[in-house]
Formats: sequence, structure tokens, C-alpha cells
Amino acid sequence: MRYELFVSLRQIRARKLQTLLSVGAIGLAVMVLIISQALTVGFSEELTNITVNKLPHVSVSPQEGEDYIYLYKPLVDEIDKMGSVTAVSPFLTGKASFRFKTNSSNVELKGVIPSQEDNISFIETDIVKGSFRELESSRNSIVIGSKLADKLGVNLGDSVDVSFPNANPFSLRVVGIFYTGSPMDESLTYTSLGTAQRFYDVSDVVNGISVRLKDFNQDREVAAEIQKTGYKAKGWTEMNPAVLQTIALKSTSNDIILGLIVIIASFGVVSTLNLSVIGATSQIGMLRAMGATVSSIRTIFILQSGTLGLLGALIGTFTGVAISLAIGKISFSSSQLYNGLTTIPFVIRAGDIMFTIIAVFLLNLIAGIYPAQQAAKLDPVKAISSK
Repeated sequence: MRYELFVSLRQIRARKLQTLLSVGAIGLAVMVLIISQALTVGFSEELTNITVNKLPHVSVSPQEGEDYIYLYKPLVDEIDKMGSVTAVSPFLTGKASFRFKTNSSNVELKGVIPSQEDNISFIETDIVKGSFRELESSRNSIVIGSKLADKLGVNLGDSVDVSFPNANPFSLRVVGIFYTGSPMDESLTYTSLGTAQRFYDVSDVVNGISVRLKDFNQDREVAAEIQKTGYKAKGWTEMNPAVLQTIALKSTSNDIILGLIVIIASFGVVSTLNLSVIGATSQIGMLRAMGATVSSIRTIFILQSGTLGLLGALIGTFTGVAISLAIGKISFSSSQLYNGLTTIPFVIRAGDIMFTIIAVFLLNLIAGIYPAQQAAKLDPVKAISSK
């Protein structure tokens, strides 16, 4: 062991209270950083899961001036053959008025091919009663959201009267109820494509096609490729810019605030080392008299700063991870948290932890340069006589 490291560790052990306060300040800052980072990543992934994994990555709409996609089957086949596409689902959607006994509500009625739509939105996994696939075998049937079911007072097997101006009034039997924890539970309903076409009194046409990709980050490229066919197409990033802005803004503001917290804690180490320099003036003088170079004195105090930073970072990281895991196991009712969550979504990434530890360690090394310089400048004769 180099004597600079030996001396720096001895100084740390000798000033237990100062060491405890310094390590505690850094540890507390890092703990807050780890918890907040895990929470930010968790909510960002949850938000992405809702907006990206439950919605089409690309949406295709009719040509300019048209209300429908008439030759949609050849277009579906053409899109399906694109290498980055994993699923395609044509649909016919529009407004409809739902009535059950004395209750009514205006919502979106979406006619789909159930097996193809499930590959896009995975709605079958959100079914809490009945079956989404029953739309394929049951004529004049419908699947609705849980909030809409509560609002209308309907249950599985009930028949709902559906009407709208210029549409054919229907009575649709509820064969499934879904719960996503999003506004769709009150605003969206599903029926078969054939039923929707008969309700809106149109031929075999659709007014949109949903597309799912292997990599949702390629949405703009695939949309541009589909537009070459003459139809309008938009990627999810273009249709949901607010989501990207929310994630980016929250992440940036969080990083800035937490970075300032760590910097403040590092200045606490600087203050402690300055006091250490004052308290160890005579010892510094003795070391210089014994032949210690200016560089060695500087190294001793920089090592002290780095050691305190590393200890604080490790303790703060361990505590932050433990608290995050503990809170993440607590269950709440779906009404207490955002979007019907039952647990707080903490996501701990090894890369974030390593970056935090290294960044805090390096920051404290840099913060220790000033007090190290002050110690190195001490005149050995004056330092010894100050005892």
C-alpha cells in the first residue's frame, strides 16, 4: 500500500464524526438519486407500455378525399409482406349511441377481425369477463370496457341498443368486458368487422388499418414506405408527440434536480476536507519535513475525497435499491395509483447504478482538488510551528 493511501485512510478513521457526516450526506443524496431514477424509469416504461404496446405503431387511413379504404385486402397483404411488420389489422370505426334501460352514452364503435386485432392491441389479455374471440362466432355481439359497463349498468349476456344518425339500429349482446386502466375503458367498444359494416350500412370497406412492428422506433420509416402506396400513414411518435415530450421533460428535469443534489453533497465533502486541512496543519508540516513532496500531500487529500465519495455512493446505492425493492412490493388498490396500477413501478437498471457510483466517485475526486491544493501550499515550517 502506498503511504499516501495509508495516511488518507488513517485521517478518515481519526475523524469519525466528520467522516460519518460526509459519507451520510453523499449516501443520502445517492439514495434519493437511485430511488428517483428507478421511479422515473418505471413510470416511463409504464407510459410507453400503455401508449406503444397497446396501440398501433403505424395507422393507415384512406387516400386524400376518400372516406374509406375500398380495396383494403390487397393493401393489408402488401403491408404484411414488409419485413419490419409483425401484424396488420383492418378496422371500421365510428361514433355510436349506446342505450341500456334508462342509461345511455356516446362512444366509439370499432369493427375488427378479432384474431388480427388481438395481435395489435393484445385486448384478449385485458378481458375480465367473457371472451374477445367470441366476436368471431357470435352474430351481433360486442365487447365493452369496464367503466362503460358500470356507466350503463350492463353485465355479460345483456343486450345493448346501439344507434346513430344514418346508421341501422342494432341490439348487440355483450360477450366480453375488458379493463385496461386507461380512458379506453369508457370510450371504446369492439364488434366484428361485418357487424360494424352492417351497422354503418356500408359495403366491404374499412376506414383504417393498424400496423404493429418488430421495432416500434421504426414507425416513421414504415409510415413513409406505406405512403408510397398512395394511402396516408402516421407513426405513433407523430400521433402521440405529447407522450414523448412528457417522458423527455420528466427525465431531463429529474436528472437536473438530482444532479444538483449530488453536487451539493459533494461540496459538503469539500467543506469537511477544508476543516481537515486546518485541523491537520501540523501533521502536514511534519510530513513535509520528513520528505513528503507537494504532490504526495495533494494525493493524500484527493484520496480522502475519493474514498468518502465512494463509501457514500456504495452505501447510498445499497440503501436506495433496498428501499425501491421494498416499496415496489407493496400492493395498492387500482384506484389509488395512476392508470389502475396496483404497485409502484420501480425499475432498477445495472447501468444506471454503475454510472451513478462512478459519477459520484469522480465528482468527489474533482471536488477534493481545491482542499488538496490548499494543503499542498502549506509552508512546512509555519505548519509545524502552528501546533
